[in-house]
Amino acid sequence: MIGLGRARAEKAMMLKILRWWVGIDTGEEEHHACLVGADGQRLEERRIAHSGAGMLELVAWLNKVSGGRPGEVGVALESPHGAAVDVLLENGFRAFSINPKQADRFRDRHTPAGSKDDRLDAYVLADALRTDQHLFRPLRPLSPLVIRLRAWLHTESELKQEYRRLANRLRCLLCRFFPELLELSPAADEPWLWALLEKAPNPAVAARLRESTVQRLLRTHRIRRWSASAVIERFARTHLPAAPGIIAASEDSIAVLIPRLRLVHQQLKQCALKSEELLAHVPDATASDDEKREHRDVQILLSLPGAGRVIAGTMLTEASQALVSRDYHALRAQAGAAPVARSTGKRHRRHNDLVLMRRACNHRLRSAVFCWVNLAVQRDPKARALYQAHRQQGHSFARTVRAVADRLLAMLIALLKNDCVYDPARRTI
Repeated sequence: MIGLGRARAEKAMMLKILRWWVGIDTGEEEHHACLVGADGQRLEERRIAHSGAGMLELVAWLNKVSGGRPGEVGVALESPHGAAVDVLLENGFRAFSINPKQADRFRDRHTPAGSKDDRLDAYVLADALRTDQHLFRPLRPLSPLVIRLRAWLHTESELKQEYRRLANRLRCLLCRFFPELLELSPAADEPWLWALLEKAPNPAVAARLRESTVQRLLRTHRIRRWSASAVIERFARTHLPAAPGIIAASEDSIAVLIPRLRLVHQQLKQCALKSEELLAHVPDATASDDEKREHRDVQILLSLPGAGRVIAGTMLTEASQALVSRDYHALRAQAGAAPVARSTGKRHRRHNDLVLMRRACNHRLRSAVFCWVNLAVQRDPKARALYQAHRQQGHSFARTVRAVADRLLAMLIALLKNDCVYDPARRTI
């Protein structure tokens, strides 16, 4: 297990051993690399093709420059992911990610006029790493388990958005000519409603539907909140008038929407099963130490109140380095829970002007932490008491959510440091 003290020691050691600094401005077809020395002067520049041969050329060049000592080469890039990052980490080079907004500010040191090109960007990245290396966090290679889990969670998030878009389109169509069905399923996102629509695509057909047919459909989909008679009663009402052609056009659109909804619904189930399988996977005897540690971290995450499959998986994949180093301040900053303080001139005495929302964060992680807070307030008495206490003191909803998030994240880091799962009986806050 890598503790916070060890992580800081490694970073301090890295500051001493780096002798060459490289900036890489990545692109779709080629990357521009710039090598600088200890005095900040450009030593060499190269254009690297975005291909397998180009990546091998990059590794061979850096190994030649460093005399076969990749650990003494620091490489700065704007993106923490990509083929270049993977190749550099795999071959032992020290890679750092510099936020594009930070890189833009560093560029102003070299060109106040606002010039910008690939050659300058590569040099700015390398020089920023040389002069301000202590401000940046080194990248660590992720285990294959975490990479696969992150891919499944991202796919699930995209499918959820697509599912909601399709369901909203179906709902709009039904609202136009068949609003009675929306009383049965207001969101129009349930498979049993789609099956009912296939049997009764318009009000005229629905009025002739038998009660036994509806009862059989409800039994097949295990729907108990509606009886067949209640469904038939809605079909017997006077229906909304529609202009000629509206019903036929809506039926055609619904016939295309329902198969797409079923496909996305099935893919969402597959994503949930796959991500749950990866979270529950127990590393075998050949697994690396990182994989074993991450599996233990999953158990601790899942033991926390309100943290389920998606929340635990998102935190493990989006804040992997902060969790591995047990860095509370990095975790709360990446999750957007750390406020941005502003104090200048006459505004320093006005409390409402001191704190702003942190927008420079991992938005997937922030959404997961926000959902975690909501669930914890619902399910955990102590989290709910903390939430209510802040609200009674007159704090805003955002301030209260941030306070609960800070408490949960601090508790998570404490559990990770002590390598123990959550026990409500031992909790004092």
